Amino acid sequence: MFLISFILFLAGFAAFAVAFMLTSFQGVVFALGILLVCAAMALPIHARSGAKEQR
Repeated sequence: MFLISFILFLAGFAAFAVAFMLTSFQGVVFALGILLVCAAMALPIHARSGAKEQR
């Protein structure tokens, strides 16, 4: 789980960097970066809260 979250986090920051290099679709790529970083943060939190409910 940590590895997946870490990859999503790095991909989000890479999308931020790429968004400023593009001439078109900057907003879409930047929003994709935001969503990737949010998913990277939410994935471990969601997995941890789901584990408590299963007990």
